[in-house]
Amino acid sequence: MFNFVVNRGVRAASVQRIYNTFASSNLPRSVSSFATVDAEGVSGSSPAEVLNLVQGKWIGSSNYNTIVDPLNGDSFIKVAEVDETGIQPFVESLSSCPKHGVHNPFKAPERYLMLGDVSTKAAHMLSLPKVSDFFTRLIQRVSPKSYQQAHGEVYVTRKFLENFCGDQVRFLARSFAVPGNHLGQQSHGFRWPYGPVAIITPFNFPLEIPLLQLMGALYMGNKPVLKVDSKVSIVMEQMLRLLHTCGLPVEDVDFINSDGKTMNKLLQEANPQMTLFTGSSRVAEKLAVDLKGKVKLEDAGFDWKILGPDVQQEDYIAWVCDQDAYACSGQKCSAQSLLFMHENWSHTSLISKLKDLAERRKLDDLTIGPVLTFTTESMLEHMNKLLEIPGSKLLFGGQPLKDHSIPSIYGAIKPTAVYVPLEEIVKDKNYELVTKEIFGPFQIITDYKNSQLPIVLDALERMHAHLTAAVVSNDPLFLQQVIGNTVNGTTYAGLRARTTGAPQNHWFGPAGDPRGAGIGTPEAIKLVWSCHREIIYDIGPVPNNWEVPPST
Repeated sequence: MFNFVVNRGVRAASVQRIYNTFASSNLPRSVSSFATVDAEGVSGSSPAEVLNLVQGKWIGSSNYNTIVDPLNGDSFIKVAEVDETGIQPFVESLSSCPKHGVHNPFKAPERYLMLGDVSTKAAHMLSLPKVSDFFTRLIQRVSPKSYQQAHGEVYVTRKFLENFCGDQVRFLARSFAVPGNHLGQQSHGFRWPYGPVAIITPFNFPLEIPLLQLMGALYMGNKPVLKVDSKVSIVMEQMLRLLHTCGLPVEDVDFINSDGKTMNKLLQEANPQMTLFTGSSRVAEKLAVDLKGKVKLEDAGFDWKILGPDVQQEDYIAWVCDQDAYACSGQKCSAQSLLFMHENWSHTSLISKLKDLAERRKLDDLTIGPVLTFTTESMLEHMNKLLEIPGSKLLFGGQPLKDHSIPSIYGAIKPTAVYVPLEEIVKDKNYELVTKEIFGPFQIITDYKNSQLPIVLDALERMHAHLTAAVVSNDPLFLQQVIGNTVNGTTYAGLRARTTGAPQNHWFGPAGDPRGAGIGTPEAIKLVWSCHREIIYDIGPVPNNWEVPPST
């Protein structure tokens, strides 16, 4: 599938030599200006190496985590992971940043302009076909998904950067003023940085999630330490190198590879003012306790879609359902996990069309691929438990992929759908099982009658994660009822509604939780990466006839 070419790994003591090597290699000039790996050349015989960045220096480690190729099991990336004995430089770096940040409206405002320029240059770099292809291929190597899905991640990242070119960064810090009670008094509201912050991001979007959150943190004046899942951290390591060539000061961001225990110790000792975590609900809740609530979370999403009573555009609806459930092998926090079909849809050929679309997916083009957080056995075990529920049945899938070399530590199953009757879903003994998130190509499908819509809404009310949702209907009264009785932070409504898709042009994040984090928009950046500071000017004059008043 990939054309393996020989390249040498990165060594901390010879970074410049590596740059020179790649500048004279077969990499396009636009890529060799920053890259230290060949995306398609990384292999078991020529592994890549991922370094850490702290206090402006790329460093290695005596401890290496070997990452296996998710498609063939070869040991193809060596990640220099920091252990608990090596966190002190990162602690010192974060601690050196004051609470008022690297910049704010009263301090070093020229940095707003600098970061606008960095965004301009980085967006231009990602617009170059060779650079875009480099990151697309690199994403595919570590988090296998179709070229179109991987390229979409690069495209959204570029468009985000374009949105914050020029003066747009300083516009994020726009203040407001309110007249006071007397002459010389005015109150001014400002967006203020937190100072030292941390960012922890998952494997499934190796570029888009960390880059968008990282730039948001920087725009608002913070000093971040970034940790990306080691399985995919090579992507963001290369992106940081690109940002440095675009003018980002090397001291602005620290980048650490470590296990969860080490990162937790770093957070405890450095005590960042805010930590952004994207990932599992279990880890999110632990961090919230350990960090005394100084967190913003975008955790797991068991995301639902409701098909309303107005049946139309059956082929289109089936295609969107297939994309929502099975693109990226279902490894999106916004993936369609539970589909409620109005009884009118039950009389159509929707299910058979879903089955046909699912069966088009194949490993050759990565429209289906390895699942990095569930094994084949665990997914099939979950399916079998569901099939024990009265009235449930396997609609399609439910079998391991064949003729592949995906290592057994990962999962590999055909796109799967299980039907469970609504009246069984809502039973206490079944609800937790049915609503367990399987981060893979797996969904639950059920149907409902007009009279059962309140039962559907009650089932949604009982859920704990409220990230994305879709209400597929052009019936305004139906939309009004469902939207008015649900809470998901990113809800698509109308005939073309979907659950997936996190473009740069609208808020993406959960609702219903004061810790909820958004991504991508000015509102999300200001909410997550800054706080409100009010400064009340009261300069006088004091009235000429003023006298000391009686005590109160």
